[in-house]
Amino acid sequence: MKKQILCVEDEAAIRQMIRFSLEREGYAVMEAENAYVARELVANQTPDLMLIDWMLPDISGPELIRRFRKDEVTRDIPIVMLTARSEEEDMIQGLEVGADDYLSKPVSLKTLTARIKALLRRSEGFSARKVLNVGPINLDLDAHQLTINSQPIHLGITEYKLLEFFMKHPGRVYSRAQLLDFIWGQNTYIEERTVDVHILRLRKALKLQEADNCIHTVRGAGYRFAEEALNGL
Repeated sequence: MKKQILCVEDEAAIRQMIRFSLEREGYAVMEAENAYVARELVANQTPDLMLIDWMLPDISGPELIRRFRKDEVTRDIPIVMLTARSEEEDMIQGLEVGADDYLSKPVSLKTLTARIKALLRRSEGFSARKVLNVGPINLDLDAHQLTINSQPIHLGITEYKLLEFFMKHPGRVYSRAQLLDFIWGQNTYIEERTVDVHILRLRKALKLQEADNCIHTVRGAGYRFAEEALNGL
């Protein structure tokens, strides 16, 4: 899908110029001539990035940015401030109220496009959640949460680490000694049977959604995570 850019600028000619340039780069552009229209548009469709002029006819650009930053829905959206004010103090003020970047008019369209691409890349990097998914099992590494068939399952910290390790290395057999090294660390001296205790706890938690068969015991060798056991769950 095309990235949505909201351009908040009271001069129609500048809006049209920016829109033409960004649409040529493959973006979808929404236009607002003042803060009121901007907020109405955002209420209906959240943009991926906003371009906001300093001088608007109803409230100032910095005040609009301040309001967007207070709103949970819009507080993390990248914002570029566009303005004819080029003094360092103005730039500092724009950044302090929450703008991510600042461009002085007349705006170089090549520079604007490059800044937009950079901000969107950075934004995607921060927003992308790290989730491991195998069959019905979802392990959200950012939230530190396990769900199976969309049902939340509580895990102790060691069981969580074991499941994360298994899901990252499916199919391969790991001995108890290897699991101790990977999960507890090579300088930790714990009996190998401790691994069995935590495997038992992990299976008990997975059994709540009939997913415990994915942890296979390989006699005389150790344990493996069997993706195929989750088929059909």
